[in-house]
Amino acid sequence: MIALIQRVSSGQVHVDQKCIAKIESGIVALVAVQSGDTLETIKRLLQRVLNYRIFSDEAGKMNLSLVDVEGGLLLVPQFTLLADTNKGNRPSFSNNVPVKEGKQCFEALLDYAKQEYANVQHGQFGADMQVSLTNDGPVTFWLEV
Repeated sequence: MIALIQRVSSGQVHVDQKCIAKIESGIVALVAVQSGDTLETIKRLLQRVLNYRIFSDEAGKMNLSLVDVEGGLLLVPQFTLLADTNKGNRPSFSNNVPVKEGKQCFEALLDYAKQEYANVQHGQFGADMQVSLTNDGPVTFWLEV
């Protein structure tokens, strides 16, 4: 499982011109399901996202986690993170997991996130989403489990 996490001062997701998710300060996580991901993979990725120290402490050092600052978590399914870009000028998605499997894993991630953390919002799997955010820093990290 992969998450591209971004520290944000705000983030939101629109589907059909309707806002379906919105957070203030926190993390926007673009999430891709890989072949072979399990419940253990999902749990490990979420724990890394929640506890990754990317927020500034009183000395200005990135030493605080999302849990420490009690920020929002916006999870957005993003299958394009898995694209094979090694050849040509067009990405290939031939190695991506089947849609049903991807959706099940993303929903399992959402269920676990809501059990573990109070301020969770999410995008809609398979929808044409418009995601907007204000990256704070900018601070962006690639996490893979």
